[in-house]
Amino acid sequence: MTPVSRADAARRLASAAGRGGRAATVAGAALYGVLAAEAVAARKKIGRATKPVMDSTGWYGRGRPGPALQVALLGDSSACGYGVDRIEHTPGAYLASGLAVEADRRVHMRQLCVVGDRSSDLWAQVDRTLAMPTDLAVILVGSNDVTHLVKASRAAAQLGEAVRRLREADIEVIVGTCPDLGTIRPLLPPLRQVARHLSRKLAAAQMMATLDEGGHTVSLGDVIGPEFYTNPAELFGDDEFHPSPEGYKACADVLLPTSLAALGLLDDDAPLAGHDRVKALTDAALEAADHPGTALDPVRPGTGRSGRYVEIRQRAPKQTPDHAESPEATDSPDA
Repeated sequence: MTPVSRADAARRLASAAGRGGRAATVAGAALYGVLAAEAVAARKKIGRATKPVMDSTGWYGRGRPGPALQVALLGDSSACGYGVDRIEHTPGAYLASGLAVEADRRVHMRQLCVVGDRSSDLWAQVDRTLAMPTDLAVILVGSNDVTHLVKASRAAAQLGEAVRRLREADIEVIVGTCPDLGTIRPLLPPLRQVARHLSRKLAAAQMMATLDEGGHTVSLGDVIGPEFYTNPAELFGDDEFHPSPEGYKACADVLLPTSLAALGLLDDDAPLAGHDRVKALTDAALEAADHPGTALDPVRPGTGRSGRYVEIRQRAPKQTPDHAESPEATDSPDA
């Protein structure tokens, strides 16, 4: 997400909704007029954010043994934790602290995400990731593709290319899918429904592209969406667009179990919190887009399925620490 373009996001969504063959009809023009008026009100409410970006890069897990887990965080402002005032409140700090506790290992986090980036910008971020040892890459991207009206198929293909390059380097990849932009409170119906439709459509496309390239996905849209809408004072930041520290922690909590599983640090044969089954990729992606915290994994050997099938899971939840560590800038002797 980019703070500068947030003020234009509602206008772009309204423009998208008003396009098409019916836009020239009276009904289409009336709908566009309603959406445009809502967009103006939303822009005034969201405003323009100018806070500095906190960098979660560094070492976590003080006093824990090595070898360290090497993690790279890619994507947009949702990965950067835009809007918070402390590094400890960023998704990177929460996730790295949680990995250190659960794995009892040192963790080195590299924050490579960029505020305002879209899926097309992941190529440069992947270049930086491949230049250093990396065990796990976590990607949070998609909001800016929606607000810039990038076709879901195009954005998903660009994401898939990023996942392919990382997997070819034997890096495990987790994609937290596009959040539900319909939870943005300054957006009123029907503009809110337009935003929700576009973001969920992209989320499903992201899942299919990622799984095709051997990555893992976690649905974020419905994880924090209802909480954003019903509890905005706690989970939304000052600009009412980006999450608060509590919102970023909720996101990291959902990513943590699948991060551990991708690294081989979670016993996936143990009883799970919900369903665990093999399903066709397209059906699984559509289901996951509408269910909180649903993880999609590549099919394991021995399942008797091949082709475009994935494992759909609701992993037992794990909580990142309430108070994340502050990163150490350099390695310590016990790393």
